[in-house]
Amino acid sequence: MLNNNDFISVQEADFDVGQHYAHLTTVKPGDTGAVVLFSGLVRDLQDAKIAAMELEYYPGMTEASLQKIVLQARDKWPLISVRLVHRYGQLQRHDQIVLVGVAAGHRQDAFAACEFIMDYLKQDAPFWKAEITAAGEKRWVDAKQSDQQAHKRWV
Repeated sequence: MLNNNDFISVQEADFDVGQHYAHLTTVKPGDTGAVVLFSGLVRDLQDAKIAAMELEYYPGMTEASLQKIVLQARDKWPLISVRLVHRYGQLQRHDQIVLVGVAAGHRQDAFAACEFIMDYLKQDAPFWKAEITAAGEKRWVDAKQSDQQAHKRWV
């Protein structure tokens, strides 16, 4: 079961990084010695014919997968609070996709947990990414070998 200080959301709407940072710094201010935030953005699309990116997910299953990842991180590091937000729907260049925020007593734990959560999310969470061309064609994007390598280093 998640800690009461944790938050997981799969949502279409954008998110406010500052709001999540504020939460992480105020949960247990006397115990929190480090906050690490990662915000992933839609990069410039490599193919000029690509107009947007679309993310789909499996409701219920995706949230359960994200919860499992956070619990695995909590088993490895003494964390105070975790914030995990992932968007779905059609996204444009430079839109925010994902936020992973971790509060811990020490920076090493916060950095490691944030990286672990992101690496596991990229590999294990059921999200599907497609590129949308200017003509409206949808092309599914395969998983990257580099994401698989990042995941393996934690095993």
